[in-house]
Parts: sequence; structure tokens; C-alpha cells
Amino acid sequence: MIYTFLGPEGTFTEAALLKVPGARDASRVPSSSVNEALDRVRLGSADAAMVPIENSVEGGVTATLDAISTGPELRIVREELVPITFVLVARPGTRLEDVRRIFTHGHAWAQCRGWSAANVPQAEYVPSSSTAAGALGLLDPSSRPGDAAICARIVAGERPELEVLADNIGDNAGAVTRFILVSRPSGLPPRTGADKTTVAVPLPEDHPGALMEILWQFASRGVNLSRIESRPTGEYLGHYFFSIDAEGHAQDARVADALAGLHRLSPQTRFLGSYRRADAVEPDVLAHNTDRAFDASRAWLGGILGA
Repeated sequence: MIYTFLGPEGTFTEAALLKVPGARDASRVPSSSVNEALDRVRLGSADAAMVPIENSVEGGVTATLDAISTGPELRIVREELVPITFVLVARPGTRLEDVRRIFTHGHAWAQCRGWSAANVPQAEYVPSSSTAAGALGLLDPSSRPGDAAICARIVAGERPELEVLADNIGDNAGAVTRFILVSRPSGLPPRTGADKTTVAVPLPEDHPGALMEILWQFASRGVNLSRIESRPTGEYLGHYFFSIDAEGHAQDARVADALAGLHRLSPQTRFLGSYRRADAVEPDVLAHNTDRAFDASRAWLGGILGA
């Protein structure tokens, strides 16, 4: 197996990848962006890619939501959850009052804004492709005095040229980021009873109740949604698709029926995968939405049509 991940080494994304059985001993190739990681999989130079998709503080990672919902199809085969803690690092000798620019990923900055405003109000935020990239950029000759970065502690631990100025600087101590392992389309992972299904559903026509029609496909079959976000398709202003996580597996009768209903309503619906939930939480399913209930109803209808 050849894995790729949002790099460089030392990112939270690599930490998520290392939780996958066998990944620690496999070939791991860092990518500079989500799009690059997914393109490696599409082109066959990597078997799977680990990328961030959702954060408990900031919500969906838009770069990932957009990249997996367009272009050649990909499949989510696994998810991992990683608790997120941040440190502020700089070159040795830098003091907090010296910091003038802070480099980090946008989601990391969003989770440390409060601490930064209170402790380094003079510092300007500079976006980086990842937290590790922001930290490693401090080692570049072009780095200025007063430059600092927000990253994972592991990065500072592996780079003696960097010094931790402040630890545990996140505004939310319970922050968690969800990562997905993405591969080319193949057979579905087996259902476990604690699964998740992800789809991207374009709004086929903008009219009152259009979103309700999409949601009704799930609600009428007793399928709970754990995430729904709207994203622009890029075709023209006001044209959106919905990125949705639903509880259950495509092999569950209630989920399969909902997917069929979605496709009838929006034929461009993209199935992005059914896979084990990282938290192993099983959904509560009412008796009339179980596989047994669906089988019984089909048998009843078959008896009517065959009479």
C-alpha cells in the first residue's frame, strides 16, 4: 500500500493516518494540499489518501468537501478522530512580545483566535497549507525575526531548531478533527452496525421546499443525519449541492431506500461511501425501519402483485 496525506510530516493528518492498521509500516507520501493528495489517488500514484473533512469547532473542511464531490469519483473507506491540541513555536530566543506574524492553517487559527487575541494581540495571521508547513517555514532563510507558528507539539519535538513559546493554546479543550481515508471506487467496506454514509446531492431545482424534499428522503425512512452542509457548485451564483453524512450503511434497507429516493429526486447525486464510524456509536432504529420490516413489507406487496 502507498498512502498519501496532507503534509508535511508531523501534521494531525499524518497522526490520523498512523491510526490505520498497517499504515505505520507502509509507504507514506506527504502532499502539499488536499487536491494534490486526492489527485494522487485518482491518478494511481497512491492507493489511498488521508485528509481532514470536519472539525468540532469550525465545521466542514471546505477544500475536502469540494474536492471529493467533483471530478473522477472517489470513495471514503474509513474515518478517524484525532483530539487537537496546539502549541505556539518560534526560533530560539523569540519572546511572546516579539511575535509579529503567526503562520498556521485556517482551521487551527480559528481554534486559537481567542488565545492569540489575549496573548499576542500585535501578531498578524498568515495562512499556511497545514500547521506543520507553517512551523517548518520558520526554518526557511526568508523567515523574519518575530515569526511564529501554531502547530502540533510533535512538530516542535522533532525540530530542536524550534522552541515552544506557549502550550495548549486552543480555545476549546475538547476540539476534535475528523479525517477520512479515501480510495478509488471498489467494493464497500462491510457493515458493522455502527456505520456512516456520505453523499453529495446537487439541488436539482431551486424552488420552495427543495431542501425539504431532500431531507424527507431520509426522515421518512428513519435515517438520522449527523452532518449537512451546503456548498456552491461553482457553475453559477446560487447553484448549490448538499454534503450529507447519514447514520447507517448502504446495505441497510432504510439507507438503500433513501439513496434510491435521492437519485430519483436528483439524478446527479454522488455516493461517496459507507464506512465504519470512528466512535462506534450504533444508531437507534425504530422497529418499522429495520431490515426485517422492509423485507416483510416487500413480501406483503409481492403477494398482492402476484395474486
